Amino acid sequence: MDFTLPTLSRSEMITLQLRSLFESAEYQLFRMGSFEAYDFYMQNRSFLSSDDIISFTGADGRLMALKPDVTLSIVKNTKPGEIRRVYYNESVFRRGRDTGEYREINQMGLEYIGGAAKASEVEVVSIAAKSLSLAGETSLDLSHMGFIEALLTPFSGELYNEALAALRNKNPQLMRQTAAAAGLPDELIDRLERLSLLSGPFNTTICLARELTAGMSGVLRPLEELDELSRALSDSQPDIDLRVDFSILNDVDYYNGLIFQGFLKGVAHPILAGGRYDNLMTRFGKKQGAIGFAIYLDELERTEILIKKPKDNRLSIALPKGRMGESVYAVFEKAGLECDGILEESRKLIFEDKAGKVRYFLVKPSDVSSYVEHGVADIGVTGKDLLLETGADVLELADMGVGKCRIVVAGKPDYTENFTFPVRAATKYPNIARGYYAKKSGSVEIIMLHGSIELAPLTGLADVIVDIVESGTTLKENNLVVHDEIAVSSARLIANRASWRFKQQEINALLSSLKEIL
Repeated sequence: MDFTLPTLSRSEMITLQLRSLFESAEYQLFRMGSFEAYDFYMQNRSFLSSDDIISFTGADGRLMALKPDVTLSIVKNTKPGEIRRVYYNESVFRRGRDTGEYREINQMGLEYIGGAAKASEVEVVSIAAKSLSLAGETSLDLSHMGFIEALLTPFSGELYNEALAALRNKNPQLMRQTAAAAGLPDELIDRLERLSLLSGPFNTTICLARELTAGMSGVLRPLEELDELSRALSDSQPDIDLRVDFSILNDVDYYNGLIFQGFLKGVAHPILAGGRYDNLMTRFGKKQGAIGFAIYLDELERTEILIKKPKDNRLSIALPKGRMGESVYAVFEKAGLECDGILEESRKLIFEDKAGKVRYFLVKPSDVSSYVEHGVADIGVTGKDLLLETGADVLELADMGVGKCRIVVAGKPDYTENFTFPVRAATKYPNIARGYYAKKSGSVEIIMLHGSIELAPLTGLADVIVDIVESGTTLKENNLVVHDEIAVSSARLIANRASWRFKQQEINALLSSLKEIL
């Protein structure tokens, strides 16, 4: 019988090429079911990217869950002391942070369990680099949990979490504030602030890391391990192009040593992530080490669109409409990113300069972080209040020094906090309000309002409001007072994580100009 094979899509071709690559390296296919016992995932939920697990009741009455992760099942089914090289092509089920919808995500990856530490790292990272090369113009970034742990030794408790967030989001102002709150000397604060932004080509970045951490305890060995890995990879794969970026972090309870991510130009999120997880093996009572990575095949589907798009190296900027946007544009203009007509009255939303350096999108202030997080814009400017509310996964590179205000809890002067009953809080910041009361171990009933919020406690609709305050005049005129301050807000320069890898030179040039202007 004659038949014609359908034309394979680019992502399907890459999947077949990955399978060939993995099998040629003697990795065996691992297959698993679509669900496990719910308790299994709950006991290891800090290893998962989200603890919002899809559960259902099995025919025997047991609570089951659709698998949100593959590695946990492979570790569970590995015998103590066993050496395994396995790869998989499986779907996992997770809830999207931004949409709240459950998604089926197709992953392909491999795990090397029980091999010699150095040899297994060279092998796995080499395969990761070859896997990335199948997709197009990519970046493979290395980090090390041992280095990060040593770097954050001076911090403890909540200050440790703040310093960790400063590294993850490349937030130098937060690192400076946290280090100052920890009572560290000015010279060390300056070094930590520079380290929070550190990333770039492997050799130059490792040298700068050594310089900035001179005299710090515990940092030298992790840097040496990264250096040894780089040399071994260069010997076996001379054309390999590595970067270092210490904003790549994982849970220290599970991961140790080397961690890494891969990015594809034009795709907003990492398409590959992996690392060494000996600590996870220990939690399962197994002494052998392990390292692996996963490739997000859903992200590779975007390559079908990317190869058809004309190349564009402009720096795309999401600019908020209104007074803040005008103030920010004046700063960008001084930094050499001017664009004719952007301040003129019109309904036009996209502006491009004649020199081909920059493109501006004029968007609603609350939408800036979405455009940046999803890679439509490389960078943008939005309020810290909106970043806290949305939890956008972006880099927070600089405080622009405009739009300063405070996020506060306010109410009548005679209001007394009492958690006998849930506090009724009127706000347009439900996530900030819930987070604030969760830290106080108090329950809260959120009442969503979008205007004239000060009216809520005056009419008995709410006990308090959670809102931004600039001068405090409106509160005073309505006989309301601030009962607590949650955070300080101002305009922040944010960047997409992938854009930082591919347009770091342009973004760094802007940051240097901002330091002189602000």
